[in-house]
Amino acid sequence: MFKGSNVALVTPFKNDNLDEESYIKLIHFHIKNGTNGLVPAGTTGESPTLSHDEHQRVIELCVKESNGNLPVFAGTGSNSTVEAISLTKHAEKIGANGALIVTPYYNKPTQEGLYQHYKAINDKCGIPIIIYNIPGRSVIDMSVDTMARLYELKNIVGVKDATGDLNRVDETLKKMGKEFVQLTGNDDNAFEFNKRGGVGAISVTANVAPKFCSEFQKLSVMSDEKSQSEAERINKILQPLHHSMFVESNPSPVKYAAKLLNLCEDDVRLPLVKVTDTTKEIVKKALQSTKLI
Repeated sequence: MFKGSNVALVTPFKNDNLDEESYIKLIHFHIKNGTNGLVPAGTTGESPTLSHDEHQRVIELCVKESNGNLPVFAGTGSNSTVEAISLTKHAEKIGANGALIVTPYYNKPTQEGLYQHYKAINDKCGIPIIIYNIPGRSVIDMSVDTMARLYELKNIVGVKDATGDLNRVDETLKKMGKEFVQLTGNDDNAFEFNKRGGVGAISVTANVAPKFCSEFQKLSVMSDEKSQSEAERINKILQPLHHSMFVESNPSPVKYAAKLLNLCEDDVRLPLVKVTDTTKEIVKKALQSTKLI
């Protein structure tokens, strides 16, 4: 269940309101185009600027519309442990298959604080939990040793690693073994990440290139030379698109790309803003290079 190409879903807005029609269309787009899992209300889903009601609605719609066709890993993290427990309980109640929980941002907890945060969520909830380690946004970096402690708990099953440090894959594999799920949060390093023991990605690019991303993920974990060669070929094709998604703050570029594909509007909520004309050209050229437009 926790492998392959899992899309970090954007949250479509129109006139600053949740655009449910476009969101539902987007979910079915992924069901039809090979995506392996849906991840609503994460960083790419602009969770920091969703109200609690909107956050819950986004997850509810995703579970309902996926209708068991794809697993849903709900973004339920917060820098408040009580809030993270509440969001995770709600996701569990409505039928999400798992929770993606970001390390607490801004508070800067110690490693012991990180452990106690996730342990409290684990003890109050009953669905699988993927740790989301993204020090570039949350400031703190969970150590492999802390993850190993957490892996001893009943619900902790893996990590979305957005450190960009490929040596972490080796260290984590050595410490926890193959059963601990390692998913990259960096599309651009997915090929090497999987070669070292990863099993997939939670992907921004998959919002607009689901077929490419799912085919790449499928091939990249195969050991035969033909599959590896084809995975490498697709990886090279996708690199300009991966790069274009982060020319400005995510998810502004991917939302513009989604607009070009008629999937949703490119509206984002403040303090994020729409991309500049220069970035629009970069995104457009990247989509053209992959023959998506």
